[in-house]
Amino acid sequence: MSGENGIDPNVPPSGSGCAECDAAGGWWFHLRRCAQCGHVGCCDSSPAKHATGHFRETGHPLVQSFEPGEDWYWDYATNELYEGGPE
Repeated sequence: MSGENGIDPNVPPSGSGCAECDAAGGWWFHLRRCAQCGHVGCCDSSPAKHATGHFRETGHPLVQSFEPGEDWYWDYATNELYEGGPE
């Protein structure tokens, strides 16, 4: 983990789509990137909700929108939205 806030901007994303959906032939609405390890998972509006599943499995609380033009983070631990990133 880089920094106390669990954000490592140097870690590359795990891919261009949801890692688990790609492996299973699934689909998604929107993508979220784990700010700590780079895992890309699908959002809670998607059938499989892999980004939330990643948080539950790893405890990595912060995800960043992986959608073009969006610059926000969601903190699963506190259920808070941060525009432009958490302080």
